[in-house]
Amino acid sequence: MSKDLHTGRYRIEPGHEVRLSDVDPNDTSAFEGKDEDEQKESKKLNGKLRQLQEMLYAEHEQKVLVVLQAMDTGGKDGVINRVFQGVNPQGVRVAHFKEPTPEELDHGFLWREHKQVPGNGELTIFNRSHYEGVLIERVHKIVPESVWSHRYRQINDFERLLSEEDTTILKFYLHIDKDEQKKRLQQRLDDPSKRWKFSGEDLPERKFWKEYMKAYQDALNKTSTEWAPWYLISANHKWYRDLVVSRIIVKTMEKMNLHYPKTKLSPRSIRIE
Repeated sequence: MSKDLHTGRYRIEPGHEVRLSDVDPNDTSAFEGKDEDEQKESKKLNGKLRQLQEMLYAEHEQKVLVVLQAMDTGGKDGVINRVFQGVNPQGVRVAHFKEPTPEELDHGFLWREHKQVPGNGELTIFNRSHYEGVLIERVHKIVPESVWSHRYRQINDFERLLSEEDTTILKFYLHIDKDEQKKRLQQRLDDPSKRWKFSGEDLPERKFWKEYMKAYQDALNKTSTEWAPWYLISANHKWYRDLVVSRIIVKTMEKMNLHYPKTKLSPRSIRIE
């Protein structure tokens, strides 16, 4: 991965293989300020994102797709709540992908994702995504290797298609370790306001941690492309996770040359009675 302090150090370059075991989920080295500095920068980034998203919506030409993947308790909902706080809901949509319906299964891989991709002027967040087809379906042997092994190519082709239709794609894997997940699951049990998030499936899934790490590692290495890069985010510290994700989204959207649409109206020629 590149060593740019703000964003590039977390980007997985095409052809560069990463090992998740070599990545420290506790890393906070891209920010060396104090708590008040972090709060100040987070507020600044949030304001900038609101402005960029408004321009995206007003321009109505380009699209942005943000993909969030993580183990349970990895922080997908937290990123949505904090990074996108205050953005205009008219132009932002969150798509959740849970167990496929019978109709979705009849249509096969990627059909339901096609229906959820952003339209012109829209920023869409995939909370989980088409990558479940090479993660949970691989780990639990829902489909055989002869099926899921071809999906990396299908995913890359799908994302290339979106990119060629003016969609900017940002994919974030929020990397936590097993001990951090244990702590967060316990917090859910201890806090009545969070207890509803605890699922009976959470504990059995922990037994497949190694298998999931291998599946994630393969997905990151096989599907990080120039048109749809993966960012591997150290996510044990929630404030740091949100800060880095915000930086990457803002920096990327600043390069999109967004603008408010021009009008033929001359404000000086209009008199409001």
